[in-house]
Amino acid sequence: MKKNIAIIKGDGIGPEIIDETIKILNIICKKYNHEFNYEEILMGGASIDKYGAPLTDETIAIAKKSDAVLLGAIGGNPDTSPWYQLEPHLRPEAGLLKLRKELNLYANLRPAFLYEALKKACPLKEELIENGFDIIVVRELTGGIYFGERETKKINNQLVATDKLTYSQEEIERITIRAYETAMKRSKKLTSVDKANVLDSSRLWRSIVNQISKDYPEVITEHMLVDNCAMQLIKDPGQFDVILTENMFGDILSDEASMLTGSIGMLPSASLSGNSFGMYEPSHGSAPDIAGKNIANPIATILSAAMMLRYSFDMTEEANDIENSIDNIISSGYRTEDIASENTKIISTSEIGNLIAENILNK
Repeated sequence: MKKNIAIIKGDGIGPEIIDETIKILNIICKKYNHEFNYEEILMGGASIDKYGAPLTDETIAIAKKSDAVLLGAIGGNPDTSPWYQLEPHLRPEAGLLKLRKELNLYANLRPAFLYEALKKACPLKEELIENGFDIIVVRELTGGIYFGERETKKINNQLVATDKLTYSQEEIERITIRAYETAMKRSKKLTSVDKANVLDSSRLWRSIVNQISKDYPEVITEHMLVDNCAMQLIKDPGQFDVILTENMFGDILSDEASMLTGSIGMLPSASLSGNSFGMYEPSHGSAPDIAGKNIANPIATILSAAMMLRYSFDMTEEANDIENSIDNIISSGYRTEDIASENTKIISTSEIGNLIAENILNK
């Protein structure tokens, strides 16, 4: 099968982790007789340096004509990088938000699961994770406060900042349907997270979820306030399967869930449109402090590529092959620095990529 993949290496550790991921994808091509064509495009800080803008029309056009987009990481240190001296709409993250909008990537899927071999890296007490956990956060990605009207102005000689949170019925309906379809393929349990005791947008959200839930009678549906959900993730993460929520709540909760796994460097994500198209990226940032040192963990990006194979290319066997190989390498005691523990062998970014590739090819 032939597929065209737009590659955004990005900033910081982005190029390193993408290089290892392409290494794995090339092994998949060799083993399963596929052909992946890669076209590298710029976004974020790298785009600012070359074009003076975090996202260009050319990048958008190339991304739109591809079968999927694979992204490393963007951004830098806000305290030291000159990118953050620019106006907000010219900073690296503005390019990412705009690209999500342009590609209509309204559904963000972020899995958080605990490898048996990494239980010691989990910050929770052992009795709380005895049976592990396997959560997927389904986050609405193109609406809410991140895309609402915003302004900062002087009122009565004081600066006042305003960010507007808006959701339409259509936006809530489509992400809710996506979450229920996801739940149907898993354990048939969905937790919708909102702040309906305070916010009108959350009351509309809860009403629409209740309506759509009638079309999925097999799925157990529960509602939970966002502050309670944040506590329950720490108290008993195993109670969750699919968590459905809006943009800002999802941003916060998915990062919290990721740290339960021991390292955000282990967690992939998929941002999907209404069809098979998607953009795939790790949940972590660009980690500029370790860029170029060959110590970054590429596993989240490699797992993101596995999600790309599964969700955009319908290559389930190939995706399973990558995921199982990663499990094999971790279970054999190999680690990057961020997930190292006693009696494990610390290896570099490129070395762990090589081991995963060899495991795939030799199985």
